[in-house]
Amino acid sequence: MAEYKVPLKDMSFLLHEVFKADEMWQQLPLLAEQVDKETAQAILQECAKIAEQELDPIARRGDEVGVSFNDGVVTTAPGYKEAFNTYVEGGWTGLGGDVNYGGMGMPKMLTAMHEEMLCSADISFALYPVLTAGAALSLAKHGSEELKQRYLTRMYSGEWSASMCLTEAHSGSDLGIIRTKAVPQDDGSYSITGNKIFITGGEHDLTENIVHLVLAKLPDAPAGPRGISLFLVPKFNVNEDETLGERNQVSCGSIEHKMGIHASATCVMNFDGAQGYLIGEINKGLACMFTMMNFERIGVGIQGLGAAVRSYQNALEYAKDRLQGRALTGAKSPDQAADSIMVHGDVRRMLLNMKALNEGSRALSSYIAMQLDYATFAEGEVQAKGEALAALMTPVAKAFFTDLGFENTVTGQQVFGGHGFIREWGQEQLVRDARITQIYEGTNGIQAMDLLMRKVAGSKGNLLKVFTEEVSTYIDEHKSNDALAEFITPLSQALADLNELTEDLLTKSEGNMNELGASANDYLHVFGYTAMAYIWVKMAQVSQAGLENNGESGREFYQSKLHTARYYFTRLLPRRISLIASAKSGSDCMFDIDDELF
Repeated sequence: MAEYKVPLKDMSFLLHEVFKADEMWQQLPLLAEQVDKETAQAILQECAKIAEQELDPIARRGDEVGVSFNDGVVTTAPGYKEAFNTYVEGGWTGLGGDVNYGGMGMPKMLTAMHEEMLCSADISFALYPVLTAGAALSLAKHGSEELKQRYLTRMYSGEWSASMCLTEAHSGSDLGIIRTKAVPQDDGSYSITGNKIFITGGEHDLTENIVHLVLAKLPDAPAGPRGISLFLVPKFNVNEDETLGERNQVSCGSIEHKMGIHASATCVMNFDGAQGYLIGEINKGLACMFTMMNFERIGVGIQGLGAAVRSYQNALEYAKDRLQGRALTGAKSPDQAADSIMVHGDVRRMLLNMKALNEGSRALSSYIAMQLDYATFAEGEVQAKGEALAALMTPVAKAFFTDLGFENTVTGQQVFGGHGFIREWGQEQLVRDARITQIYEGTNGIQAMDLLMRKVAGSKGNLLKVFTEEVSTYIDEHKSNDALAEFITPLSQALADLNELTEDLLTKSEGNMNELGASANDYLHVFGYTAMAYIWVKMAQVSQAGLENNGESGREFYQSKLHTARYYFTRLLPRRISLIASAKSGSDCMFDIDDELF
């Protein structure tokens, strides 16, 4: 496997040339105090060292050895505790955390790139700190001052980690039917009893304490999701003097043996009258947990991107070195026994697919992260627009990026041929690790339903309108730019097609809601390819200007970016055409067949 190299130049290009993040930060008082261009660059460079030098070397061993379980004790793979300690010493666990409790307060645009580095190096390792960051976000927003002072500071410091405990054996996406109970106690705490499965980081040896965020129901709670409350349940109780006390009544019953992410502990957690503390209001737990879940859904999308980036780097290095056959137009390396497989059209197709989709995903991820920063740090109309776009695009980030991520890990495996199927090259690990990203934190089918039913239809198209109006304004501003015409024209058509498809589906659904369910997956991908086209035009525009003005990224970089943009518009954006046809075909062909005839 190729050694992982963080794409720092592309990340800097997006931050400072495409999105002008440093200018944005200076306009937002809460961010202006925390970060500027020089700080951002230093953070990216130092994080790159961690990813390349500490995490990349342990990933293969982590996959082969995995985590072990012995009588309730989970031990991580060799090198993980040492790498985690190095990560903590660098202050990375509090990178995006609330400054009032020891966090660094960095914007999401930076932390998203930080997460990509971790995931490209090793998704299994990344899960431990990223889940803690998500739990910290929920606690910071909804927890009492006492809980924040006692737990949040230790989570940001890296002394303690966290998990989120939602899923039960009978209750996956339908959280309204969970059975875990919370009984009020005289001291204001709650006794938590129940069992949770698929709990990432539920037990391990990386930190001295683990803070579990647990969904449970009070005895008199309303039925369904309206009766869910959220509780903080520590592995070890905390004494009044802030020292660790006795072990709480929470234990790991077993660990799952999985297809991938072997070095990530996926646990069955048992709560046997464990002491817990309410976060937020009674029966409002799902809203509190969704603060974390939405953070994690974007993070899972970045996991897909991270695996895809690593796949591309591996495949590109292999393709340049692998000698097989001759170019159809004649030998390119007549002094050698064969040409490199880079001369073959199908290999170039696969590599360019990966390159265009990876760079597009990173750019779209940065755009979504920017909306989250506006939603968090801005005010008034700017904040409202950021909130709307972040809500609209969260399911896209999770599902579209992970679908493309898995596609690109398989594509990279195909470039390797037979060598991609054996363990020696490490490529097959990326395929196995990336596969879970399409499943957890809400399957991609559920994300598609969330986008079309809740965000688009549920808002009567108003959330989508926020996005389409922004793109329309951009098109109008640049339609007279002849140099951009090759990009603006297909973007304009794609936007028109998206609007027309949306109207068609919303009209059909008035008489049959199955129309939305049948077309949701296709619709999400149409939206994803269109949104990515918008961001690719922005990158092309900046690259054209860079070539004319000798911009900071360099001539070869800009040329590569423009070539890749052209590839995206000519070879990948047309994918949406077949998706539109499928989405418009209706639901009858799915629902007219009786279950017995499957």
